[in-house]
Amino acid sequence: MALAGLSSSVTFAVIWALLATVVAFLPMRWQVVPGTILLIAAPAIVIALGLQHGWLPALGGTAACLSMFRKPLAYYWRRLRGVPQ
Repeated sequence: MALAGLSSSVTFAVIWALLATVVAFLPMRWQVVPGTILLIAAPAIVIALGLQHGWLPALGGTAACLSMFRKPLAYYWRRLRGVPQ
């Protein structure tokens, strides 16, 4: 089920990016559940990209994910370390 000859990992990465863009347009209170699902799915997609295409596309996928989710990831990182809000 790949799009126009693209590998499955690239297809999933494109769909993930489109869904993340749609979620970003939602009001904040509606972003939590779909954003969490996208955040959980991201490592699997990046690993699949790395396995099918090498480390450079995986690095690009990681950079894109970190860029899109920088604030939630920073929040969870502070919470994990026990830094007060």
